[in-house]
Amino acid sequence: MNKQPVPAASVGQESAVINERAVGILLGVAIVLVIMNTMMFNLALPDVAEAFHLTPALTSWIVTGYSIVFAVSSITYSRLADFVPIRRLFIIGILSLSLAAIVGLFSNSFIMLLIVRLVQATGASSILALTMVLNSRYIPVERRGKAMSITMSSVSMGLGLGPVAGGAIVEYLGWHMLFVVTAVTVLLVPLFVIFIPKERVQKGSFDFLGALFISVGTTGLLIALTNHSWIGLAVGLVALVLFAARIRSAKEPFVLPSLFQNRRYLILSAVGIAAYLCSFATLFLMPQILVKQYSLSAIQAGMVIFPGSFLAMIVSQRVGRFIDSRGNSPILRIIPLFFLAAVVLFALFEGSSYVAIIFIYMLMSTCFTILSSSVSNEISRILLPAEMGSGMGLYQLLQFCSGAMGVAASASALAMQKSLPMGIAYSNIYWGLSIIVIVSIGCAVLYLRSAMQRQPQV
Repeated sequence: MNKQPVPAASVGQESAVINERAVGILLGVAIVLVIMNTMMFNLALPDVAEAFHLTPALTSWIVTGYSIVFAVSSITYSRLADFVPIRRLFIIGILSLSLAAIVGLFSNSFIMLLIVRLVQATGASSILALTMVLNSRYIPVERRGKAMSITMSSVSMGLGLGPVAGGAIVEYLGWHMLFVVTAVTVLLVPLFVIFIPKERVQKGSFDFLGALFISVGTTGLLIALTNHSWIGLAVGLVALVLFAARIRSAKEPFVLPSLFQNRRYLILSAVGIAAYLCSFATLFLMPQILVKQYSLSAIQAGMVIFPGSFLAMIVSQRVGRFIDSRGNSPILRIIPLFFLAAVVLFALFEGSSYVAIIFIYMLMSTCFTILSSSVSNEISRILLPAEMGSGMGLYQLLQFCSGAMGVAASASALAMQKSLPMGIAYSNIYWGLSIIVIVSIGCAVLYLRSAMQRQPQV
């Protein structure tokens, strides 16, 4: 087998070999801290609202604004990685995250806090986005499944540790101390300088108009969903139309138009997007279910979530080896069915006991990690080298937007069902999510059939 790393599509490399183990550990630690940063602050929202006398609408912007900036910044970093050295981008992202956290320790107003969180989102998004690009660029195909699974296991660990650590910090130390966790990422900068490959700057241009249009479009749609704003919907749709026109006329578009013509890429992306939507909706709903239905504390709710995330981390190590030896087809064929089973079990048994929730979430979290690892790996295989940065970036944008929309839609569904018993309202949401998973199963089937049709030509 060829053991040399896959060359970058458009960034000159002065070093062609990386220490995969060291880089994997470094990126894994960074991702855990980034995801913890995302999850922990959700538990602080009641305290923040009380401290600054915020309305629910203003409070929601701490989460919505973070999600919007995170999603748009993900594709921005991926696109920049096509011609800006990836090590430089990593360092910019980490410094944005950590220095904003240090400022956040002293935030004494809502505006200051919101600005800090938005800057943190730009830095946090860089870690995940650039990790995917680095894996696709430097890790050989025969070992890329392991690298992708390490990334997703780190995400799972962050999702599990975030609520536990966040609940404890908020309860005993106060919400300002949440920033200490991400401030320590500044200590990782020297390690990124040592272990991330050195690359040469390449000629290229950044499509600012394309970035602006997709940012406004994404923001408008999320505002429309969270605040039921017709103006936000109209602005978002117009911006997306302008974005579609822009990428067809720009010399170096923000997103390559060929991606929207790549049927296999779009169908495969839909499978991963559905998993993200359901997983993020569950992570939004579970704390409420555990606190409101079972009267658990924030720390206790975090402990219910943790086993599922920990199991997913353990399983992912074997999944990576499986993908490298057997490919992604068996996973795409089976795991979506188990994911559907987890969603249906939530609909049926979320009101029975929190012990049932522990085991159901263990199934969902494990399926989410396995499926996300497989989809990311398969996308990195089917994209052309010149499409890698743009393609992985667009996929991540769609992932995080779908996650934010899943949360917003779940919140809206709860508001619409406020007259119903809580258990019935939560179950109805999961029945709705099951429809989305069924559609994703159909997409997986279509992708596998197209792959079989192409196989004789390879």
